[in-house]
Amino acid sequence: MTSDPAEIREQIEETRTNLSQDVNTLADTVNPAHAAKRTATRARSAVTGVKDKVMGAASQPGSGISSTAGEKASAAQEQLRRQASGNPLAVGLIAVGLGWLVGSLLPASPAEEQAAVKVKDAALPAVTGAAKEAAASLQDPAQQAAEAVKATAADAATTVKDESASAARDVRDQAQTARDTVADSRQ
Repeated sequence: MTSDPAEIREQIEETRTNLSQDVNTLADTVNPAHAAKRTATRARSAVTGVKDKVMGAASQPGSGISSTAGEKASAAQEQLRRQASGNPLAVGLIAVGLGWLVGSLLPASPAEEQAAVKVKDAALPAVTGAAKEAAASLQDPAQQAAEAVKATAADAATTVKDESASAARDVRDQAQTARDTVADSRQ
């Protein structure tokens, strides 16, 4: 420390300037509007980064064939990432598939089982009633369809009977004609 008043004043002024800058920085940091803007900017850049990853092209070229199981799994993951990159529908389908797989592997909780029993108990009368109504409404058309099939089958049987009788007569007539022709040629 010096005892020179000019140097002391200079240090005091420098300290005041630094302190003023620190207070301004602190005020800017704790200002809710500025904090919200910073948070929004960070969120926007994070979303943009994710969007670029999903919608953009793959960043790495294809990898070669791997020899060990770990490398093959890694290569498969990389291949899946490259194929999904730039295709949000594929990413969504993969996410749904993974969610379904994880959900099917996890056992149902007691709360889920109770909820399923409640839904089943509540839906059973409605489903049974709807099934009975559907059966009743389909009974008449089913009978009509059966009668129509029966009538068509009877018509077809009659037609086959008539055609076979006609064909038998034709064959008998042709045989008679052939016999007469042979008999005439012998004479």
